[in-house]
Amino acid sequence: MAEEQRALLGAEGGDGCGGSPGPPRALPAACDPRRLPHRLLVLALMCFLGFGSYFCYDNPAALQTQVQRVVFALGALFNTFWLMEVGRFIFGIGGESLAVAQNTYAVSWFKGKELNLVFGLQLSMARIGSTVNMNIMGWIYSRVQDLLGYAGPSTLGLALLIGGVTCLFSLSCALILAYLDRRAEKLLCKEQGKTGEVIKLTDVKDFSLSLWLIFVICVCYYAAVFPFIGLGKVFFIEKFRFSPQEASAINSIVYIISAPMSPVFGLLVDKVGKNIIWVLCAVVTTLASHIMLAFTFWNPWIAMCLLGVAYSLLACALWPMVAFVVPEHQLGTAYGFMQSIQNLGLAVIAIAAGMILDTRGYLFLEVFFSACVCLSLLAVVMLYFVNHLTGGDLNWSAKKRAKLQKAAASEAEEQERLRRQNEDDLAKLLPKADAFSLRNKYLSRLGAQLPGHYSSCFSTLAHRSVLK
Repeated sequence: MAEEQRALLGAEGGDGCGGSPGPPRALPAACDPRRLPHRLLVLALMCFLGFGSYFCYDNPAALQTQVQRVVFALGALFNTFWLMEVGRFIFGIGGESLAVAQNTYAVSWFKGKELNLVFGLQLSMARIGSTVNMNIMGWIYSRVQDLLGYAGPSTLGLALLIGGVTCLFSLSCALILAYLDRRAEKLLCKEQGKTGEVIKLTDVKDFSLSLWLIFVICVCYYAAVFPFIGLGKVFFIEKFRFSPQEASAINSIVYIISAPMSPVFGLLVDKVGKNIIWVLCAVVTTLASHIMLAFTFWNPWIAMCLLGVAYSLLACALWPMVAFVVPEHQLGTAYGFMQSIQNLGLAVIAIAAGMILDTRGYLFLEVFFSACVCLSLLAVVMLYFVNHLTGGDLNWSAKKRAKLQKAAASEAEEQERLRRQNEDDLAKLLPKADAFSLRNKYLSRLGAQLPGHYSSCFSTLAHRSVLK
């Protein structure tokens, strides 16, 4: 690691976080944390980190990590329902922690560069995992059933264990990513730039109004998307007289569209900026989609395609905004709190949606979802004005953001240059040790008793060298 650090910083003539100057050569592009090939490798690991999670997530018996997947699968294998519930509980603990870590990694590696694109790619890989799950798990179950010769808990359990291999793959990606992140911290001396502030749960009370509005947008928007998709199949069968196959196809179009469109929208937001405007467009489009489904009999494919486009756009523009309003040492807390509020809101909304559906029907349910989107729209408008009045950077253009970040980086480099120059000047003022003083220090360390006038003589010599 020390050799890599000298190779990385040697060309700059720096001391490499206090080390000795190294040879003026650079690391290979694939090993240099500052170079694009290495960052692309990290990006691939980030995306595949969530593949196993979402592969399992959209399976009714799905779990996140290898352990929870095994626990749940054993519950099905031994026909023990309570064990399956334990697996679901572990999923609730581990699945969202993974999402928080994934978001924090993305900000750490790509803030100020291609952050919106990275969030889009992560969402795209998540949706690919869901789509692969929907298309392959039934086939796996059939093959296991043919192998065992009967259907039952054992068949389901073995099918889930086979599906859990994707979590092993994601686990290996997580371990590699953790190593590369730690290595980059050492090579780039990120520890020196840290403020030393401790992460605490009480950081929540210091969150800005802009961040709380982002939380509100997140909860109200996703409350009108995920519960609707969960209940959508029967909705399309009853209102539009679709067959079960047609209803399943149109209900999954949101995720199918988000897979290719999320990276495209992420790149677009990176090039243009104006995150709040993009979030506003996504929320308005979602509201139009729900109104069409509630009050018209137009072809529902139109509304669902609009919903898929809006869902992809919002994820690319909303989640990166957290990094613009929160100090770096609070990012994990902020993303964790955002994820927790989102899941709490989804749990409450899912219960409320079921009660409305049972008592009032689908029309009132769609009105309820539209009301949730309206609350999200109100929060977006408030965020726009709060950001404008406080001089925030959430709605800056990409050019303005890049210009200011370049100026900030230049200022930081100048400060670092002055710090090193001051250290060099101070080193020149320090007295140089001669052979006599080095001999006395060596003898002292060995425990030898030196005459008293030796130490006074040494002090006088040191004093005279400083005066010179």
